[in-house]
This record gives sequence, structure tokens and C-alpha cells, in this order.
Amino acid sequence: MGSAPGPGKGLGCVPWRVRKLKASAHVPLSTHTIYHEKQRRELCALHALNNVFQDGAAFSREALQDIFQRLSPNTMVTPHKKSMLGNGNYDVNVIMAALQTRGYEAVWWDKRRDVSTISLPNVMGFILNVPSNLCWGPLRLPLKRQHWIGVREVGGVFYNLDSKLSSPQHIGAEDELRKFLRHQLRGKNCELLLVVPEEVEAQQTWRTDVS
Repeated sequence: MGSAPGPGKGLGCVPWRVRKLKASAHVPLSTHTIYHEKQRRELCALHALNNVFQDGAAFSREALQDIFQRLSPNTMVTPHKKSMLGNGNYDVNVIMAALQTRGYEAVWWDKRRDVSTISLPNVMGFILNVPSNLCWGPLRLPLKRQHWIGVREVGGVFYNLDSKLSSPQHIGAEDELRKFLRHQLRGKNCELLLVVPEEVEAQQTWRTDVS
């Protein structure tokens, strides 16, 4: 699982209409600075991680390369990174290991459950793996590849921080976020990871139905 090279514009499993941030929009701009890395090579996993953490470049390409090499030290072509040229295309194992170096865990979301049971205050961010159009320069090819995108709350508002977008896109408050997640999860080959602190994962408090 990874990203499609080139300046593609795929926004997920199912198209989702969101507004780009404009000063004239009725939704006020956040007073917080929103960190948004743009797509380079096949580094969408790196961009999704950094966009979720919102503290600048939390991870580097070298750091993720080191992680995949440690996951499969005796093979030149590992199951955790499909690109032999160091361009990225990292899979979920690399993302999970990267999060653990920062004291976080990735919780795979069971799509049989409704997102209303997610305890949003206990979730730092979201990483989705979605089909995205494969492009060659300005041409959009009739092919799709998997792509990682980050979603994060900044200043009380949730944003789609897909690295293929020209700018962060406003999702809205909690109700709008749940609608966005339901919309994405209805699509084929779409997966959701909750990014939570280690103690939240251990206590399962990312769920509202924990007794």
C-alpha cells in the first residue's frame, strides 16, 4: 500500500465535496497554523504521518527507511516497502512502527462498527488508506493505487490533509468528521487507522462503549 506518483487529484474511495480554505468563506480560518506537506515521489505515508502530527517534519524519509530496514534486515526487497529506489510506497507496518517511536499506536478500525463509537477527544488523528488515481504528468490514467492521507483537528476544526491537495480542506466539527469517515469507508478498498497515545490503546478508551 502506498501512493501514486505524480500530481494526482484522487481524494479517496468516494468523492467527497469539501471547501478549500478561503478568506472569504463563511467558515472562519483557524487562527492556528496548519502544517500541510505536499506529495513527493511515493512518500504519501511520510506526508500523512507528518500532517497528522502537525509539529513540522516529525518524521524524515531516512527515518522511515531505517524502520523498514529494521523490519526486514536480511532482504533487499522487503514486504514493507515496495520501491527499491527509496522513493517510498511504505505499508501499514512501517506506519505502525513509526508511530510507536513517538509513543503512539495505530488502531485498525473494524468497518463493521459505526464511527459514532469513536471517542474523538482520545484520538490524536486519523490515517486513511484509499484508492487514488494514477497520473503521469498531467495525464490521469485509468488505473488506481492505494494512497495514505491524514486527517487532523486543528483549532477545533477537522481538516483533510491529503498531500495531493493544493491546500488543507475544511471538513468541519465532530458531526461532519463522522459523516466524512462514513462516506470514505463505504468505498471499496478503504481502510482507517486511529492514531492514539499508547495509554489510550492499552485502555481501549478510543471507544465510547468501553465499560
